[in-house]
Amino acid sequence: MARTFRSEPRAGGPVGTARLFVALDPPAEVREAIAERTRSACAGRDDLRLVPIEALHVTLAFLGHLLESLIPPVWSTVVAGASGSNAPLLDPRGVRALPPGRPRLLALDLADTGGACAALHDGVARELAAAALYEPEQRPFWPHVTLARVRRGGRAEPIDLRGGLEPFRAREVTLYRSRLSPAGARYEPLERLRLGG
Repeated sequence: MARTFRSEPRAGGPVGTARLFVALDPPAEVREAIAERTRSACAGRDDLRLVPIEALHVTLAFLGHLLESLIPPVWSTVVAGASGSNAPLLDPRGVRALPPGRPRLLALDLADTGGACAALHDGVARELAAAALYEPEQRPFWPHVTLARVRRGGRAEPIDLRGGLEPFRAREVTLYRSRLSPAGARYEPLERLRLGG
């Protein structure tokens, strides 16, 4: 199956392609709690650009630019890879600034209680790679939610979100289209799958 690989991010991608990724969505009330605590912890800071509440997610696989005609087979492959998966139990463990030397983002670190999130990622990534729709990452899978991006010249001082963020089950796998603009990325949900367990 032919695919189009990543192109220059700000160029918008080749005509007839879509910038796609697969994510695990926290429940609405968890997104609200994360967003509220992030806003509170970052109040008065101009070195960070907070991620909008609707964009808080755990990335399972970033596919890059693919032909729009491949969206249906991408989704059927994701469904096959997620088949039989239970909703992962994720436990917020604190905020990490990445990369450590000159941070570009702040992310909520999530402990994968029971390993269901890693198993879901492995299943989806394996099926997508076998269909030539995905280039597996070289780094180990790390479940996290990006909270804020560091503005140019920003310091990325650490923030603390502890208190009130309880472990949660993430039950929805979503195929997103990412639309880039000078104001940042906007994520458009294309398909959703609800997990059991």
